[in-house]
Amino acid sequence: MRLQLSSPNDKKIQKAIAITGSKSETNRSLLLQALFPNIKIENLSNSDDGEVMQKGLAKSTGEVDIHHAGTAMRFLTGYFASQEGKQVTLTGSQRMQERPIKVLVEALQSLGADIQYEKEVGYPPLKITGKKLKKSQVSLPANISSQYISALLLVAPSLENGLELELIGKITSVPYIKMTLALLEQIGVETSFEGNKIKVAPKKAVENTTLVVESDWSSASYFYSIAAMCEVGTEIQLSSYKQNSLQGDSVLADIYKDFGVETVFSNNTILLKKTAGVQSNHLEYDLSNAPDIAQTIAVTCLGLGIGCHLTGLHTLPIKETDRLAALQTELGKFGATVDIDCESLTLTAQKQLNGGVSVDTYNDHRMAMAFGPLALKAVFIVNDAEVVSKSYPDFWKDLKTLGFGIEEL
Repeated sequence: MRLQLSSPNDKKIQKAIAITGSKSETNRSLLLQALFPNIKIENLSNSDDGEVMQKGLAKSTGEVDIHHAGTAMRFLTGYFASQEGKQVTLTGSQRMQERPIKVLVEALQSLGADIQYEKEVGYPPLKITGKKLKKSQVSLPANISSQYISALLLVAPSLENGLELELIGKITSVPYIKMTLALLEQIGVETSFEGNKIKVAPKKAVENTTLVVESDWSSASYFYSIAAMCEVGTEIQLSSYKQNSLQGDSVLADIYKDFGVETVFSNNTILLKKTAGVQSNHLEYDLSNAPDIAQTIAVTCLGLGIGCHLTGLHTLPIKETDRLAALQTELGKFGATVDIDCESLTLTAQKQLNGGVSVDTYNDHRMAMAFGPLALKAVFIVNDAEVVSKSYPDFWKDLKTLGFGIEEL
């Protein structure tokens, strides 16, 4: 599906949008529910990734195809490896088969798991024969994707002796680790996180518990971007959100103050208020704890004609696509000068944007959505726009609600 995007006629937007549950919280909650059936979940994400996770957890044998869902690949590897009697081949899209998983597989194997590579060593597909894992000590590099760490922590309470996990080096994506531990604590699991050591106690059963999934802050980022590019007086209300969020991307509320966007919390909603123009022509952020909002921030800066230097992005090259390379290419189509290395991106301030551009999305939902708000500044086309269904199926519909012109070509 190719969509042509254009600006709302009124750039002082006053609208309310309801966003479904966080994909990250949903998939963690679903795995815990599979381990402990007394858990109920409210406000589940309606994303492709959530659906794939549910289907995967329902299987005990045969092939489990998670398509593009990286979270499901990591979490289900841990789940199936620790479930005695289950025997599956865990696979995914061609891109998924190019995304490394060796660190997690070796950690699980050190605990006694039976996992074999079907094709290339270090990459899916994986042949997993579930076993009772009795060992309880394991170590991982601290600078890897937090999903590897969470995959181990989520199954830890179901292990006979729990888990003691040591992280070697400087830890990144701490908020996502804390999100996992907070969910474990909500269902009554004892945990500790001191220095570089995380401990999770074993738990045989969970009493009736309801987990309410907060709406997705990554999805909220695109509305922060819209508010930043709109006129002063814009107010966009989003639900359902809480001030003490478990999600790392909630740092948006602080970051977008630099773009003149204030966040007001009230009754499980946030109100994004554009109160001022941007105060600087160059912004710098370390996004080690929130790399998923890098694309949004880079596009916001392009739209406002300012530069930025974003660091802590070492996990982006192994996402749905190499997000650093993809950003460099797609921002460049609008005339931007972008420099990247293995963990950072620098955008040079530029006032004029090229029009009539076609943005490629690389099977990456965040590429499509991050560029969406730029329609406030230029008319352009988004190729393969349906990719947003991975995390936010209603995205284009919600942009229409805000008055954006969205025409299928």
